[in-house]
Amino acid sequence: MANTVVVGTQWGDEGKGKIVDLLSEHADSVVRFQGGNNAGHTMVVNGKEIISHLIPSGIIQQKKCYIGNGVVVDPFVLLDEIDYLTGNNIDVSPEMLGISNRAHIIMPYHQEIDKAREEKKGKNKIGTTGRGIGPSYEDKATRRGIRFCDLLDLDLFKEKVRSIMEEKNFYLKHYFKTETLDPELVIDQFMKIRERLIPYITDVSVALFDSINQGETVLFEGAQGTHLDIEHGTYPFVTSSSTVSGNAANGSGVGPGQLNEIIGIVKAYTTRVGAGPFPTELFDDIGDKIQKTGAEFGATTGRKRRCGWLDLVVLRNAARLNSLTGLAITKLDVLDDLDELKICTGYEFDGKTIENFPPEIKVLEKCTPIYETHPGWKENTSGITEYEKLPKKAKAYLDRIVELSGVAIKIVSVGPGREATIIKESIF
Repeated sequence: MANTVVVGTQWGDEGKGKIVDLLSEHADSVVRFQGGNNAGHTMVVNGKEIISHLIPSGIIQQKKCYIGNGVVVDPFVLLDEIDYLTGNNIDVSPEMLGISNRAHIIMPYHQEIDKAREEKKGKNKIGTTGRGIGPSYEDKATRRGIRFCDLLDLDLFKEKVRSIMEEKNFYLKHYFKTETLDPELVIDQFMKIRERLIPYITDVSVALFDSINQGETVLFEGAQGTHLDIEHGTYPFVTSSSTVSGNAANGSGVGPGQLNEIIGIVKAYTTRVGAGPFPTELFDDIGDKIQKTGAEFGATTGRKRRCGWLDLVVLRNAARLNSLTGLAITKLDVLDDLDELKICTGYEFDGKTIENFPPEIKVLEKCTPIYETHPGWKENTSGITEYEKLPKKAKAYLDRIVELSGVAIKIVSVGPGREATIIKESIF
């Protein structure tokens, strides 16, 4: 398998965890390149559900895993996840997991600011998970962040915490009118976990460079989805990092010439968690049926996902932004019982047809989907493992996705387990 990037094409929750788990078997190492513990990947292994938030899904396959410099890391959540996976008989020792020395740390004050900010916004909140992701990326951009390499110099770490928290406490007290944090207690919290973290800290860029030069293959694991990208998504209802494939290089420290295959994960319908525009959202019994059949709840937050028809304006946008070389369609089986399906081929706005995804939120909120209708196949697809054995109408639905997106389908998922997968075109 060539070096492969896996990205979500919608608003996240497309099923990247399963596909990364599947592809990890054929890779030598797996690296996460953006986001934080606001993302969650769910894998089902031998009937057991395993959820990861920071550690790449490849750890399930016992591949060497890395957390890249583009990720912001809550070290307390990370250690809890290490303990959780270890409790499931998965080796998460420093020999199996490396954390970039350049990755930024989510500090306790980031979480307090995140929660206070959302509360202050009231009904205008953007739906952040409150885990400190955004404030951590803010500090990274303003050169006020604390990185894992800072933990190696104890005096520097303490100095930075005390200096930065003077500003953060002023902000918490005088703007948000909320409780402040004691910098000495924050330092003490880190002193209790520092020795446990240090063995995991490494130069991920160098490790990946050496691995690739030795002929090994790397799988780049994205989090969230293209339309939550800070640059290209439904701003401001986006995440705080770049989720597209181009950031796989920057967020892991490899050159872009090392990225060979880019697989876009597409749910057979569309979902979204939290606030923000969603043109094809369904508010009827069909939307409820899809939500219940698909068990659409966020892996990280547990929030109920909004459900709607497949949006090809969204998918075409993702295909262009990511230079997709293939698609993996997930949850096709969720649509098995529907009498008919709809695909959004464009938007109508102010009497005109829009075929490209608009940047203006107010325009997007007023867009009406232009649908074409397809007959449902009304057959159980969950036990099918060969593409040719899919119902004729299901294949017609998939063929139309290829035609409208301009990208070939390589994988079709018809259930949560590894075995519920159809390999249409091998990328291994």
